[in-house]
Amino acid sequence: MAQTEKVGHGEIGHIHSDVSGGWLRPAVFGAMDGLVTNIALVAGVGGGGAGPDVVVLSGVAGLVAGALSMAIGEYTSVETQNDAVRAEVAVERAELRDNPEGERAELVEAYVAMGLTRPTAERVAAEVHANPELAVRVHVTQELGVNPDEQPSPWTAALLSFLCFSLGALTPLAPFLLGFASLPAGLLVGGAGLFVAGALVARWTTRSWWRNGLRQLALGALAAVATFLVGSVVGVVTT
Repeated sequence: MAQTEKVGHGEIGHIHSDVSGGWLRPAVFGAMDGLVTNIALVAGVGGGGAGPDVVVLSGVAGLVAGALSMAIGEYTSVETQNDAVRAEVAVERAELRDNPEGERAELVEAYVAMGLTRPTAERVAAEVHANPELAVRVHVTQELGVNPDEQPSPWTAALLSFLCFSLGALTPLAPFLLGFASLPAGLLVGGAGLFVAGALVARWTTRSWWRNGLRQLALGALAAVATFLVGSVVGVVTT
């Protein structure tokens, strides 16, 4: 979600994208993982000589298993991260209670290291420490690099991962589900999905859309070639 910076009750004329990891990371990770996983799976199974029915069965099983795994993994990782931040907030709150002068001196040194003059740093630190809750937030932000009041939602991460993985994993299966029993068609559609996904993600980066699209296509192609070769070898050995 985009965020508009504000000063007082007015707005500054520029907007920042949400790069805090709330939705962008799980959405991109889920979509790319779904695409690469099922492109590679389709290539490997198809390379082993399996028929269209087996390819579809393997792809659908990979979609369901991967989407659930991604959702559970994202929920667990984000919730664990949030718990770790809450634990550090408790530690910082205790330090501010037991050693306020030491914590204030630490904040002064942090501001000086950022480039403020010592008198200015001391005045800012004094104002921050006049508000205990503000002091906790500032110390956590300075020392951990996170805002304890703006942690990502584990449910949002899980849902986006599930949906985006499913969409990505469905892409290389689309020709088979539409009745085209062609491995090249599935890989071609999957490759197009990788390029489009990479190009769309470039919206939040400094890369050009075509360069980002080609990068994702190349990475997915490497995975597909590797699994196709493995599938071909295994298929020869087992027949």
